[in-house]
Amino acid sequence: MRAHPRFDAEEHPWSARPVRELDATNEKSEMILDPPSTDGLWPVYKGASFNLWQPDTGEYYAWADPDHITMYLFEKRQRQASYARSAFSEMSPEWIADQSTLPCLQPRVAFRDVARATDSRTVIACLVPPQVVINHKAPYQLFSHGTARDEAYVLGVLSSIPLDWYARRVVENGLSFHILNAFPIPSPPKDDPRRRRVIEIAGALGAVDERYDGWVSEAGAPRRSLSDDERTELIAELDAVVAQLYGLHESDVAHIFETFHEGWDYQDRLERVLAHFARSGA
Repeated sequence: MRAHPRFDAEEHPWSARPVRELDATNEKSEMILDPPSTDGLWPVYKGASFNLWQPDTGEYYAWADPDHITMYLFEKRQRQASYARSAFSEMSPEWIADQSTLPCLQPRVAFRDVARATDSRTVIACLVPPQVVINHKAPYQLFSHGTARDEAYVLGVLSSIPLDWYARRVVENGLSFHILNAFPIPSPPKDDPRRRRVIEIAGALGAVDERYDGWVSEAGAPRRSLSDDERTELIAELDAVVAQLYGLHESDVAHIFETFHEGWDYQDRLERVLAHFARSGA
């Protein structure tokens, strides 16, 4: 797996850098911790606010007034863009000056920075809906180059068992930017049918309601309602396709599941993954 380019490698057709949106301590004054009513407010997410393929658990850190927080983030972004170390420095001046491009107004890929190799999953990424802001425990990926299709591809790979198996070998107590940027990510041609399938699956699993309609239109992954059985099959197929993109063999996939998490009941999922693996002709 290490033969594939790093997450931050220039050879990808996209470029993404993790960003912490709001610091829960230093920027607490910009949030509303205990409002008498949440009508008209946006939730402030924390890591526990989302899970794999579940963009809203109903558990929030705080709330925010939309007018106040968007102006605050807009002005903050303008300041940060002048610093070379900031992810915003890679964006165009026109993008920086356009308040409608604020990431909090768009769906985006976020991940929990609290991660342990002993948890049932280590990398927990999600397509967070628009009109939420996120505290520093759940950084989001800012794509300076790329489209919604690239976002869907990255989301699919990060949410797969093969990637998570690798992560469990290098993560101890947290998913730092340094660790994430070193993850190997397959970089197939854009017309590779396996890449297209990852995009389709990630779109189907990640875009759960009408808030994502603009995003799914750009990603070319139409939103649709899924039954529990359909979700289960798509998740298994995603594992299989990502394994193929990593160049793994059937025995490698079996080893990944057998050594993924001590005591977990993996047999049914492994059988589903291997069935998809075989049907693809890999």
